[in-house]
Amino acid sequence: MSRRLIVEADGGSRGNPGPAGYGALVRDAETGRLLAERAESVGRATNNVAEYGGLVAGLQAALDLDPTAAVEVRMDSKLVVEQMSGRWKIKHPDMQKLAVQARDLARQLGSVRYTWVPRAQNGAADALANSAMDGKPVRRDVAAEPVVVEDDVQPTAAPAPVVATVTHLLRHGRTEHTPERRYSGSSDLPLSQLGRADAEAAARHLASRGIDVIVSSPLQRTRQTAEAAAAVLGVPVEVDADLRELDFGAWEGLTADEARQKSPLAFRRWSGATDVRPPGGESVADVSARVARARDRVLQRHAGKTVLVVSHVTPIKLLLAAGLGVGDEIVHRIFLEAASLSTVTWSSDGRASVRLVNDTSHLGA
Repeated sequence: MSRRLIVEADGGSRGNPGPAGYGALVRDAETGRLLAERAESVGRATNNVAEYGGLVAGLQAALDLDPTAAVEVRMDSKLVVEQMSGRWKIKHPDMQKLAVQARDLARQLGSVRYTWVPRAQNGAADALANSAMDGKPVRRDVAAEPVVVEDDVQPTAAPAPVVATVTHLLRHGRTEHTPERRYSGSSDLPLSQLGRADAEAAARHLASRGIDVIVSSPLQRTRQTAEAAAAVLGVPVEVDADLRELDFGAWEGLTADEARQKSPLAFRRWSGATDVRPPGGESVADVSARVARARDRVLQRHAGKTVLVVSHVTPIKLLLAAGLGVGDEIVHRIFLEAASLSTVTWSSDGRASVRLVNDTSHLGA
């Protein structure tokens, strides 16, 4: 029976395209033992190209360990998994080249299959990718490292206790754009009079939630909502720029119908997609990358606490997607009212649970 290996791979880009890097590791499928780690910068590239880089590095590491092995590749990129499984076409030239490399490596192994996993289950590869983007490459072959006698006789350390961090996700109150559902995005609008009432109602509702800290988007409408909550809760407000709303570019201030009329082809491509940008704006994938960074900071800095995150429609939907362990495309299937409240609990063992979505009971009639 051939040896079974697991490859976990990921990649990321700070800007998409922007400074990019990949991370990959190989584990023994039977014991879970870490055998190899790889992390490397790929210069300026997209998220998808970086993810393919991680795949190639992981397959090469597995091949170096055992060319006869049966390999399962686990990635949180549905795109790469579907393309390498032969179900989706590969159109990007850079991705095509990397896919050819990956297939060549796969042919040299005993067998290779691809499995999509939620992002929360791919944390080790993601951490390696971030290390690469931080200028800290990794090349470690644990299987080749000598084992000293002490390694076998020392008692196993007790597992770290599981810590749960609760995040209450509050969308800002209403603005002048809200009644007509205009794209606000990067527009720095203040709350309307009704929006200030929304913020105050939300603050009163949250008074009994045991909130330790507030983390807010830097835009005026979220800062005002956060400050209303802070006045009632008596806790500090931190600002995280990665929690700002998707930049709608040329569609800022327009309704969906107006954007469709202004850019028919671009709007059709953008609707329902995660990797298409409005003219001069950001894609959902762009926002997802920075929201993931913000989430990691919150969970690192405030582990075990209850955090009020005051943000916008798209970032909150992406946090819910991460909590559910589903792809970013779910943003097109969730509706969030102004000043609505959602809740996700994150455990330090990588699990998460969504407890509440789009609650507006505190706003009354």
